[in-house]
Amino acid sequence: MPTTVAQVLGLEVSLLQSGMGGVAGTELACAVSNAGAAGCAGGYKLTGPLLSAMLARLVSGTGRPVGVNLIPEVVGPGELDRQVAQVLQETPQHVHLSFFGMPGDAVFDRITAAGRHLVVQVGTVEDGVRAAAHGAVVVAQGTEAGGHLLGTSRRDDLVGALRARLPDAPLAASGGIGSPAQAARALAAGADAVLLGTAFVVAHESRAHARFKSAVTAADETATVITDVYTIGWPGRRHRVLATPVTADPHQPAKFIGKTVVEGKPYLVPRFSAAVPTEATSGRIEEMALYCGQSCGEISGEVSAADIVAAYQPALTRPEATLTQEKAERYVG
Repeated sequence: MPTTVAQVLGLEVSLLQSGMGGVAGTELACAVSNAGAAGCAGGYKLTGPLLSAMLARLVSGTGRPVGVNLIPEVVGPGELDRQVAQVLQETPQHVHLSFFGMPGDAVFDRITAAGRHLVVQVGTVEDGVRAAAHGAVVVAQGTEAGGHLLGTSRRDDLVGALRARLPDAPLAASGGIGSPAQAARALAAGADAVLLGTAFVVAHESRAHARFKSAVTAADETATVITDVYTIGWPGRRHRVLATPVTADPHQPAKFIGKTVVEGKPYLVPRFSAAVPTEATSGRIEEMALYCGQSCGEISGEVSAADIVAAYQPALTRPEATLTQEKAERYVG
């Protein structure tokens, strides 16, 4: 029988929360973990005292399994190494590391040697197989997902291909999951857990700007587009966002359209910035990067993180490693 995500991380509910930079602060991560799933705080580019402050809040907020998300391609090898060192030195064992994209082999080895669990989100079969070989929980991201896209495959196609190559590995599915029925479909495709991002953007504990939350709850899947316009701060990736005046006309000048605050430090926000609008952001919110997956059509209002976890619990709490087709049909209908 395969080893499951829940078994590896010690979860009551086989659900992971995406460590969305800016949106996923410690309040959201701790609320998700305290509800029995795996919360995750976005580390993004934080280092030094700013990262230490975030880690201290995370550790004081929950004693349950919880993660810190880091992004190798955004910070580079040297900065990533410093981030990893801080997480390992300043947090206890119940804090796992989560990577959006693949780190180098030395990073894998360092985390394994420290006895920490590792979650890696991938967009290709090759990356998933490599991550699993290093003992990581693998998250298969489909193109239905909001935010930056790591591959070109649909969720269930990637999940199925990875499960065929990794019959015994812990495998979570990500992308377009906005209801327990969608979670059941992902399990039927071969996953044993799911990762949610857009669903948690609208959580009470999310740091997303109020207008960002409202735009997500008002949208359906036809309102999202895949584009590459939001490149400042994170070049080289396509991303799924809500359609905005900027996605409609990418030839506008890259002038400043707002300002924000990150861990107490003020920043100006230029048009085409990859930064997400948070509760600390002001300016032309409707032109900023409103990352949103195709799950938005099933998300109708702002609720607590605990309520989100509870809604998925019947579909995701089970002793089996995979969901049988018979059980999947109970949820899919």
